[in-house]
Amino acid sequence: MVSYKDLGLVNTREMFAKAIKGGYAIPAFNFNNMEQLQAIIKAATDEKSPVILQVSKGARNYANATLLRYMAQGAVAYAKELGWEHPQIVLHLDHGDSFELCKDCIDNGFSSVMIDGSHLPYEENVALTKKVVDYAHQYDVTVEGELGVLAGVEDEVSSDHHTYTDPEEVIDFATRTGCDSLAISIGTSHGAYKFTPAQCTRDPKTGKLIPPPLAFEVLDAVMEKLPGFPIVLHGSSSVPQEYVDIINANGGKLPDAIGIPEEWLRKAAESAVCKINIDSDSRLAMTATVRKVFNEKPGEFDPRKYLGPARDEMEKLYKHKIVNVLGSNGKAE
Repeated sequence: MVSYKDLGLVNTREMFAKAIKGGYAIPAFNFNNMEQLQAIIKAATDEKSPVILQVSKGARNYANATLLRYMAQGAVAYAKELGWEHPQIVLHLDHGDSFELCKDCIDNGFSSVMIDGSHLPYEENVALTKKVVDYAHQYDVTVEGELGVLAGVEDEVSSDHHTYTDPEEVIDFATRTGCDSLAISIGTSHGAYKFTPAQCTRDPKTGKLIPPPLAFEVLDAVMEKLPGFPIVLHGSSSVPQEYVDIINANGGKLPDAIGIPEEWLRKAAESAVCKINIDSDSRLAMTATVRKVFNEKPGEFDPRKYLGPARDEMEKLYKHKIVNVLGSNGKAE
């Protein structure tokens, strides 16, 4: 058993409470490799923002569970080296799909886990989430549950439709499971193709796609049922058009990729939404930079010469999200 506290990590309980009270959201940035981790920690340290290092089942398999644990421990040490005296860093399992996976992560130093039973019948979701909560809370690990289904594709998580969260279920679910936060569905979506062109309208002046509005009435109803309870939004990348354009201009093929407008996310962050998940945007920033380097310097084969610039671009992206979208800058000592 490896305790996250021995790695210098924290759980989400205190940071979520502060976020709700302060009207901002904690960034939950997915990472798969060293460059992403370096960029996240540098951005969070420079902006003094609490941060959630988010790892999917697929990312954990890719990075290796043991190496991942030491990377998280190294992230804390790196933040201190950069001058962050008391780093507020969470290591979180994103979309855990079984009790066994959640238990293994808890036993190996994760400070927070998500158990996603949203695809199951309601009572089975309740039972599975409660089982994870009962185990996690023995070790002061926080648990995120989910009600509602998000469309899109992200690693092992895939759905061709979304189902809005039913506000009538949230009190029962939160009470019976004891979960510490709740991911809800209000129309966000996984991946870089969050909406089909048929779901969108086109700006007559620019020709760009405009996504359908988020169901903020669902969020309002959930907040009314569970005042002060931590709410999470998945699938919240904005899919910056400049990165899509760079990718397409340098041999890529991302037609009609579209994300969630940042002003909608700012509105959510000012409410009870205290954790906003962002993954695709950093993938796009990395891919755009690497493609551009390869196109401009076809003879380049030193990974540092293309992964280094990609890391710098991701750091810039993360800082932008922290300051201009989530408002979490300056909220950590």
